[in-house]
Amino acid sequence: MGLRFCASLVLLGLLAGMQPLLSASKPHTAVLGSAKFVPYSVEGDPSGALPKETRLSIRPLVIDGKLREWTAGDWHDITDRSFVVRRALRVNDSLPGDKTLRWVWQRGPWLLVDRTKGSITVLRLPDYDPAVSDVVWFRDYAAYCGLNTSGKGLYAMVAQVGSHRPLLSKKLSTWTPGTDVRPACAPAIWQREPLQVTFQRTGTAAVSYALVGLSSVLVEDDDTTGAAASADSSE
Repeated sequence: MGLRFCASLVLLGLLAGMQPLLSASKPHTAVLGSAKFVPYSVEGDPSGALPKETRLSIRPLVIDGKLREWTAGDWHDITDRSFVVRRALRVNDSLPGDKTLRWVWQRGPWLLVDRTKGSITVLRLPDYDPAVSDVVWFRDYAAYCGLNTSGKGLYAMVAQVGSHRPLLSKKLSTWTPGTDVRPACAPAIWQREPLQVTFQRTGTAAVSYALVGLSSVLVEDDDTTGAAASADSSE
C-alpha cells in the first residue's frame, strides 16, 4: 500500500506539472460563418451608410464554437494565423418613452483576429472616420482617406498594424460635413514594386505616394492568453 500510495503521489505531481503545458497547447478556432442580410440605411447609420444602401451583409465571427462578434464586409489575411475584419454593431435606437425596442445595424471598427490564440483586438486607425474611410489592405498596411481632428481636412492615410503613428498622412483637400459628395475617395490602389499607394479624391486627379523601407511590425508570439503584441515601426 505504501509503494502504491507513493506512486500515486508521484503520478499526480507529474500531471499537475504538465497541466500548464496541456493548457498552452489547447488549439483554438476562429472562423466566419455564413452571411446574411439585415436592413441598413443612412437613417440608422448616418456616418457609415451610403445614401442608397438598404441592406448590409453580416457574418458571425465564431471563436472556439462561440459567437463573439458580428462582422461586415470582406476579411483580409495579414499572416497565415491572423486576419482583419470590420465589426458590425447592433445598436439600440429606441427613444425614451418608446413602447417597443428599435434596433439598427451600424458598421463598426476594424478587428484583428488571431486564429492561434483565439483573441480579438480592436484596431485604432489614425484619423479613421466611417463617413469617409474605405480601408484597402495590403500586407499589414491600411490605406484610406481620413479626417483630421477638426473634421474639415481630408487626408491620404496609411496605417500599419502594431504602429501607433500613421506611416503616411498627406492632406488631399478640405472637407465640408453634410455637403461634400460621398464616397469621398475612390478605393486606394496598391502597387508592390516599388511599394506605393494611389489615392483619388472624388472629382480630382489621382496622386501616388512611395513607401520606402517598410516591413511588418506585427509581432505574433506563442502566448495563448495574452493580447497581440506590437513593436514600433522603423525604416
